[in-house]
Amino acid sequence: MPRIKVLVVDDSAFMRKVIADMITAEPGMTVVDTARNGQEALEKILRLKPDVVTLDIEMPVMDGLTTLDRIMRDRPVPVLMLSSLTQQGAHATMLALRKGAVDFIPKPSGTISLDIHKVRKELIDKLKVAALAQIKPQAGVPHPRQSSGLDTIPEPVVKAGFRPRRQGAGPLDQVVLIGTSTGGPKALYEVIPKLPASVTAAVLVVQHMPPGFTRSLAERLDAASALTVKEAVNDEEILPGVVYIAPGDYHLKVRVTNNPAAGKQMWVRLTREQPVGGHRPAVDVMMTSVARQFWSHMVGVILTGMGGDGTAGMQLIKQRQGRTIAEDASTCVVFGMPKVAIESGCVDRVVPITNVADEIVRSLQNR
Repeated sequence: MPRIKVLVVDDSAFMRKVIADMITAEPGMTVVDTARNGQEALEKILRLKPDVVTLDIEMPVMDGLTTLDRIMRDRPVPVLMLSSLTQQGAHATMLALRKGAVDFIPKPSGTISLDIHKVRKELIDKLKVAALAQIKPQAGVPHPRQSSGLDTIPEPVVKAGFRPRRQGAGPLDQVVLIGTSTGGPKALYEVIPKLPASVTAAVLVVQHMPPGFTRSLAERLDAASALTVKEAVNDEEILPGVVYIAPGDYHLKVRVTNNPAAGKQMWVRLTREQPVGGHRPAVDVMMTSVARQFWSHMVGVILTGMGGDGTAGMQLIKQRQGRTIAEDASTCVVFGMPKVAIESGCVDRVVPITNVADEIVRSLQNR
């Protein structure tokens, strides 16, 4: 098997050396070179043709977001971002994923992380997945202006306030359950903002993501969507017309109560139970929890990602007469989770990501 060729891009000499050493110590992987900034990275990508690039966000000369735009436009290659765990770092990471980065690694302790070895396994695993990713040229997401810092990253628009129930929304009698992993944030931007305000289903989403980043994902999707999008909170009621994102490091389950006045109601239940298939949150945990308790119409959706998380949940949704949708291979960054679900025989419709929102609406209407 040919070795996976990696280009390491970071303005810190220490970080470049440590990251490169971790990668070269892994059988089947090699570092073809390192770069100190985005401009140098672009030159070396064209010359060395790496399989994967690790890209820091904060760099002089040309920052990571500007560099990513140029990579996706001029020489598409899988990119793994390295991000700080600050709020600004989370917002920048979400923007990078929307611009086409395959995934990201959070630096444990800031820009120069002396303890970067703590994420070695995650780094190696994600580089191997990224090497399999399908990357296509794209125009990119608008960026206010070129910058050597992060001062130009647009903050998410904050809506006037979360209203617990839209007037006239009626009881909760439909739920949409979406699961995704590698490439998921960009896929979610193709789905959630396209759901019309007339949708009265509740939407529950599991995106494999560490703590500290799911809130930023929810805020950015909320700013772009007709529906309210929020990070799920333990013990809150699940309401029609609201999208709930599972928080990083928590499984999203539900509990059902029967209120004589309001009828049946569904509530968020967040748990720190053991990871399932290496994931917390896990798609299967969310889907099976809802499918075992929900009393009405369900639509299950599996988007891009590595592995088979979500197939068991989709099978149960199908058994309970729900509708099931999977993203087509032609648009998946990694055709893993949808492929496993499709091959299991539990998927009703397979469509490219640009058609998923329309298919969800059709599935809700054709009960």
